Amino acid sequence: MMQIMRRITLLCSTLLVMLAFLPADAAAGEKKLMHCFAFTEIETATDADWAAFMKATNELPDKIEGLERVWVGKLRRPLRQFGRNQDEPMVRQSGVCMEMADEAALEVYAKHPAHTEWVEVYAKVRVAGTTTFDILGR
Repeated sequence: MMQIMRRITLLCSTLLVMLAFLPADAAAGEKKLMHCFAFTEIETATDADWAAFMKATNELPDKIEGLERVWVGKLRRPLRQFGRNQDEPMVRQSGVCMEMADEAALEVYAKHPAHTEWVEVYAKVRVAGTTTFDILGR
């Protein structure tokens, strides 16, 4: 019985320490939005195309209010997706996630001139079409 009590006390202590290191807004439940999409790479995209895409993507938070952070990279595991009229799956190898202040920021982003410019750069490294999803904080 004493050993069980020690384990419970240790578990509770560990949880309290973990909670102490969480940011206050994360502990309260953020109301942010995470806009993510996976895409299929164009095989003939050049190093210059990729460099321009990375630069343009990383600059978006400085250009669009409410867009706070971006993550860009290879997917840990490629996604295989079948389209309506495809016998072969589209393989999504790369992805982007964009942390936004809230849902309204997604609307600003979608209509912003910097987004329009970014899409032109993005189009040089990806096959048309993406697998897109948005996550809302609770």
